[in-house]
Amino acid sequence: MGRNKYTAHIAVVASAVGLSLAVWAAGAVTRTEAEAGAGSGRPTAVRSPAGGAEGPAQAPPKKMPESIAHAAEAGGTAVNITIDDGPDPRWTPQMLDILERHGVKAVFCMVGPEAKRHPDLVKRVVAEGHRLCDHSISHDTAMDKKSVAYQKRQILDAKKMIEDAAGGAKVEYYRAPGGAFTPDSRRIAAAAGMRPLGWNVDTKDFELPGTASIVNTVKNELSNGPTILFHDGGGDRGQTVAALRQVLPWLKRQGHAFSFPVRTAP
Repeated sequence: MGRNKYTAHIAVVASAVGLSLAVWAAGAVTRTEAEAGAGSGRPTAVRSPAGGAEGPAQAPPKKMPESIAHAAEAGGTAVNITIDDGPDPRWTPQMLDILERHGVKAVFCMVGPEAKRHPDLVKRVVAEGHRLCDHSISHDTAMDKKSVAYQKRQILDAKKMIEDAAGGAKVEYYRAPGGAFTPDSRRIAAAAGMRPLGWNVDTKDFELPGTASIVNTVKNELSNGPTILFHDGGGDRGQTVAALRQVLPWLKRQGHAFSFPVRTAP
């Protein structure tokens, strides 16, 4: 071939070799970064198409069973203490003090805006080893008659409020206000990683029946099942505080351990 054609041929070959080396080098850097992340135990950043890091990949929440939980994780004669409608700056700290004094852990079913108003209490609940439960945005006991879109907002917006107030701790249960569950609300909660939570013993403390009545309801209805419902928000809970001081030691004397409600078992 002529000198000019030969020179052009050499230039094309050199260009192709250079491109191949650049592609190989980019791949090697990517592999090295991924291997470094895996070896260090650090999550590898996910890169956007533009090349910018987007942070660690977030796994979707584990889907829970949609059935309403009542049983205790510990089984046997263990009981679950559940406390609704807070957090409340007057009553929640008193109940936390009583629970701590007796070494009992509970589930706190929180109303979203109350959690947002009192993040210090939400963080204390988590720090002391209790579990969080979503109790909706507005405590609408007629939620079961509303649209699916409305139910979804009530559930998922409250979940975010509670988790933000908690500093990232996860909400593990969803309890419908007044027990107004629907197949849709249970599905929405379960898909978001929250087990629908019921109760077996309703102390009706929100009716202010008197401390003795609250205590007797627990004693008389515990045979219904292990999950007991109290309230720390929504009104004057002085009777509930006084009843809790009596109920916890009585349960211990009867040989009951304390547990959390089941999450993963159907």
